[in-house]
Amino acid sequence: MPLDADTFDTLIGTIRRFVTERLRPLEGAVEEADEVPADVVAEMRELGLFGLSIAGEYGGLGLTMLEECKVAIELGRTTPAFRSTFGTNVGIGSQGLVLAGTPAQKAEWLPRIASGEIITSFALTEPDVGSDSGAVKTRVVRAKDENGADVYRLSGTKRYITNADKAQLFTVMARTGDEPGGRGVSAFLVPRDLPGVSIGEPEKKMGQKGAKVADVTFDETPVPAAYRLGAEGEGFRIAMQVLDRGRLHISAVCVGVAERLIADCVAYARERKQFGKPIAEHQLIQAMLADSKTEALAARALVLETAAAKDAGANTTMEAAAAKYFASEMVGRVADCAVQIFGGAGYIADYGIERLYRDVRLFRIYEGTSQIQQLIIARETLKRGG
Repeated sequence: MPLDADTFDTLIGTIRRFVTERLRPLEGAVEEADEVPADVVAEMRELGLFGLSIAGEYGGLGLTMLEECKVAIELGRTTPAFRSTFGTNVGIGSQGLVLAGTPAQKAEWLPRIASGEIITSFALTEPDVGSDSGAVKTRVVRAKDENGADVYRLSGTKRYITNADKAQLFTVMARTGDEPGGRGVSAFLVPRDLPGVSIGEPEKKMGQKGAKVADVTFDETPVPAAYRLGAEGEGFRIAMQVLDRGRLHISAVCVGVAERLIADCVAYARERKQFGKPIAEHQLIQAMLADSKTEALAARALVLETAAAKDAGANTTMEAAAAKYFASEMVGRVADCAVQIFGGAGYIADYGIERLYRDVRLFRIYEGTSQIQQLIIARETLKRGG
């Protein structure tokens, strides 16, 4: 159930102030240190940001998809690294458990995920497996532990795993049988402290400094049978459902970043003068602002309409892919226009435009590349008969 209007308005106002007054002043420091300060993370926990999507019975805020997208838009108005701090707990790191977990699994993990006591990660991508997510090579085999209990021995390497450096719980997709493609993939909850789990050094990235990604390797890791999510062979389906939801969240963040960039461009264009007048009065600058604003408005409408449809129980696989495709490509174009409007200042770190230009490039890659979204949109369109 959605929050009542007054409560939700209060939440939005609180997050908006947190972004404006607390997070934005720290953007440069986070970029330089490649780390979100611990006191900021503690404040995020107090605000309930780690439990936005988790039901109230487990200590979360239990937001609907539409409410979550509206919150994500607000969070998009600062560097995406801040949102990534709790983003896996809200999205891909927890939603497999929400969708397919048993009551016992949910009771064990969800309260700690919602509070931010533990950080979660979603381990699907591998060194040789990216867009072809049904081709995972990480494998589990049934075995017995030293006490005779049923376990799965998990072996393989996952790559580019967000928040892996801090995660205490991984949702891992691994092959359980000989069936090809997604039919042979199962999902498992894997605590970090199990034997054979090792985390690589965080990668040096183009953007989104402060949000770490790293390899995760499993070497004969004994995963209790009780930690399997769903039945054997259901992992790929679970992963796709998780990604459907995650794509909408990321789309909303893209809208927020675009709106932030447009606001920065408007403020700069009103102050910066060339040829004796503010550049905001030059028609070619106005054209870039007009294009950016139109695309941002279109993306916002698509994201919120799709989120409302998802809350109503509709199949939104195609619409979520379309939102992710359009919004992530849109924010890239808006960021490019922002650099152009700022001119030389847009290329200089002091203004923050070049940082956001680098940050938004990732949106076209993770949660499924733009090309994968195109394939999903086309497939679903053909399936539905146009």
